[in-house]
Amino acid sequence: MERKQVFTGSPWESTVGYCRAIRVGTRIEVAGTTAMKDGEVVGKGDPYGQTRYILEIIEKALGELGAGLANVVRTRMFVTDISKWEEFGKAHGEFFKDIQPVATMVEVQALIDPDLLIEIEVEAIAP
Repeated sequence: MERKQVFTGSPWESTVGYCRAIRVGTRIEVAGTTAMKDGEVVGKGDPYGQTRYILEIIEKALGELGAGLANVVRTRMFVTDISKWEEFGKAHGEFFKDIQPVATMVEVQALIDPDLLIEIEVEAIAP
């Protein structure tokens, strides 16, 4: 089966050994994605802003694999402060209100940078 991958050019991809997203057949998996750009956190202290930025990155990766947000069947959100769920959820809803994939949001102790508030993974089925 053909394997197609999306890379962002991050130095971590080769160091850790991963890609942003992968398509095998019709299945697409997008790796845990955070609000980082050029080694800096985007939207420090802003749960809504970080979530929107991440979902834009994910949408672009899906597009490179021949899919879009409408093909997403699952999202997983790892958040550092569950009390901010409404802010994370508002941004998620703006992208997925008409698609309504299954979604999980869990609180975690920490992410790779203390200024990161959320990390998101998605699964999609390509057309």
